[in-house]
Amino acid sequence: MKILLTGATGYIGKRLLPVLIEQGHEVIACTRDKNRFEVLDSWNGKVEVVEVDFLKPEEIKNFPTSFDAAYYLVHSMSASIGNFEQKESDSAKNFKKLMDVSSVGQIIYLTGIVNETENLSAHLQSRLEVENILNSCIAPLTALRAGIVVGSGSASFEIIRDLAEKLPIMITPSWLNTKCQPIGIRNVMEYLTGVLSNPECLNKNFDISNGEVLTYKEILLGYAKVRNLKRYIFTVPIMTPRLSSYWLYFVTSISYPLAVNLVNSMKVNVIARNTDLQKILNIKNISYAAAVKMAFQRIEQNMVVSSWKDSFVSSLDDRTLEENMIVPQYGCFRDSKEREISEIDISRIMKNVWSIGGERGWYYGNILWRLRGFLDKIFGGVGLRRGRTHENEIEAGDALDFWRVLVADEEKKRLLLYAEMILPGDAWLEFKIVKENGKDILKQTATFRPEGVLGRMYWYSILPFHYFVFNGMIRNIVGYKEENNLSTR
Repeated sequence: MKILLTGATGYIGKRLLPVLIEQGHEVIACTRDKNRFEVLDSWNGKVEVVEVDFLKPEEIKNFPTSFDAAYYLVHSMSASIGNFEQKESDSAKNFKKLMDVSSVGQIIYLTGIVNETENLSAHLQSRLEVENILNSCIAPLTALRAGIVVGSGSASFEIIRDLAEKLPIMITPSWLNTKCQPIGIRNVMEYLTGVLSNPECLNKNFDISNGEVLTYKEILLGYAKVRNLKRYIFTVPIMTPRLSSYWLYFVTSISYPLAVNLVNSMKVNVIARNTDLQKILNIKNISYAAAVKMAFQRIEQNMVVSSWKDSFVSSLDDRTLEENMIVPQYGCFRDSKEREISEIDISRIMKNVWSIGGERGWYYGNILWRLRGFLDKIFGGVGLRRGRTHENEIEAGDALDFWRVLVADEEKKRLLLYAEMILPGDAWLEFKIVKENGKDILKQTATFRPEGVLGRMYWYSILPFHYFVFNGMIRNIVGYKEENNLSTR
């Protein structure tokens, strides 16, 4: 089938696209900015990219008209506080006009559970209005209504993670006693693809969940239990919506507009009506605890590549890990460095990056790296004893001192490492050469996702060393030449 996918660079769209391709479909990926969308080599001939902004109908030209189904995954809640309802309505109406002159045979829309019709927040009311607009299209609509989506990177899950990881004791608003039903991102993918061209699902809406009814307080404590964190939560009735929004904004990584809209929605019970669709598609529910564990596998849900903590190399297929690997963006600390480099030096610098670790070392502060490896070994970690397999060749899946190679793509000039040392959190180290404004840039990024208060204490305790080590590392990677044997101390 040929499928139109809107919101292709959004949270759900990014995960749905490779699943659709793997199932053999051709995809027309809609995005407001083509520069944000990368067509992977294995997608050639399977993905067409269309630049479109449904809020600017006057700029929409040469929009495709021939496709079998369309996913509507456009959302404006995180962008503004007061006028997102109008934006969502306008976007849906412009989308409808395009659908009504196309050959589309089914429209699939992922929305929110809206069963408490008298107390709906502006966010949920807007979602229902969009559903009504799409339901007026000539093509039949299938609406999937979900509550909290549990998956690494989703706004709701990142709020849960931020709160549970940062705060051992929480004084919280009373709306934490509101009931909801979460659903794992893998189940969401199964529902989104399962209803595709299914005659039993046309002109209908379905609530989807994992079957568990939990309060937001139970969700936070359930997360903490999975992560082996002791957390204490006390609810108080004195927090106004505004205070609650500020509380979320300052404690978590989300924007203030998103905090306001989520707080307003969290005061409404989000309980699914039935399990009809689960029976139709024969989908097995993933429990909340299991979904949280999956969110920390660091590999996109529902992909064929398993977690690297299993038998790493044997689990790989002929696709690159870059297609499945995501370095988290929320609730993380980062140390980012970059250097402008000349085009004639790219090959040499790439060789330096590909030769990092092992006998070559880490280009700066090697004594500190060895000390860190020694401490890791004392506490039962892998230390630096693994070295590297080859002096200047590296592949995804290789062990590299106390790192694991996730991506080693010479064509895209990207090396991504994941730390296998003992840490109160997760760490990634990435090297990438990109062209920006006509200049070649080497980017070096260390990312640390802390686990609880201990993780944050760890990051700040080593922060002074980062200034010297990471600055020295990128400087010497750029300057290292075999003939002058530049010092890496």
